[in-house]
Amino acid sequence: MSLIHVSDRIFIAGAHGMAGSAISRALMTRGYTNQLTPDRSELDLLDGTAVQRWMKTHQPDVVVLAAAKVGGIQANNSQPAGFLLDNLKIETHVIETAWNNCVRRLLFLGSSCIYPKFAPQPIREEALLTGALEPTNAWYAIAKICGIKLGEALRKQYDFDAISLMPTNLYGPGDNYHLTESHVLPALIRRFHQAKESNAPSVCCWGTGTPLREFLHADDLGEACVFALENWDPTAADSPRDEVGEPLPFLNVGTGCDISIRELAKQVATTVGYPGQIQWDQSKPDGTPKKQLDVSRLQTMGWQAQISLKKGLELTYADFLDQLSKVMLRG
Repeated sequence: MSLIHVSDRIFIAGAHGMAGSAISRALMTRGYTNQLTPDRSELDLLDGTAVQRWMKTHQPDVVVLAAAKVGGIQANNSQPAGFLLDNLKIETHVIETAWNNCVRRLLFLGSSCIYPKFAPQPIREEALLTGALEPTNAWYAIAKICGIKLGEALRKQYDFDAISLMPTNLYGPGDNYHLTESHVLPALIRRFHQAKESNAPSVCCWGTGTPLREFLHADDLGEACVFALENWDPTAADSPRDEVGEPLPFLNVGTGCDISIRELAKQVATTVGYPGQIQWDQSKPDGTPKKQLDVSRLQTMGWQAQISLKKGLELTYADFLDQLSKVMLRG
């Protein structure tokens, strides 16, 4: 029996972002049409009073927290207070208000950056808080850890049904393609597209190209979120347990496969149709050397990613061109 129902009022915080819109689409295809998807002009998640007022008025049954302040290495380095403060406010306002308003079920989206920089690979959920974080995104990671722990604490103390999923690096429709504020994959798409349009002989990418990363298409994440909402009860006898037999309050989501940034750059160049050379600025930081999630627990429950990186890149480049045609891109 599904843990959510088609009649439920489902509030998706961040419904107009890449992850939130993918979750909304996945829910819609399953018949969950009673969605509450306010944009920023309708509900400012940084305003706690506004969140309380909105939640009391609309009384959602289920909440999905996909909203966050996000960005790449440069954005994290230049805006540490912004990443920490904004994300802590969003999480506290939404999660606490959901609990206070007797929301029946809540899903919080974390990030794989919560894990230590040198966590054993592939990374199991037990690696959380076992070592130092990657410094280039520590502020964002700390905020995400707080969101996970807040949900866990409310479940432990008040039986609030909060669950969390930790997706690996996301990409897909609705991504941010800003050259310096976006993540690596969308930034590469824009950089190679601009090089193709200008007939540039080469493209210079950050770092050495040796770090290994795992990439998950947003629509796969959307499907994983619906699967978890429908099927995952951490208190059930057959739910995933940690190494000492305790119920896991969060699960990894990914493909279970990684790729070097150097190889990714080649695949992006091929997808875009850029024929020039690829150079590497080794004075720029690489970040974590390898980050691949152990996704065996969610797979054992019956879910796994379906969109290949090749297909996902094609879909994402089409989205980039669509955004470009609408003059939606900045930076």
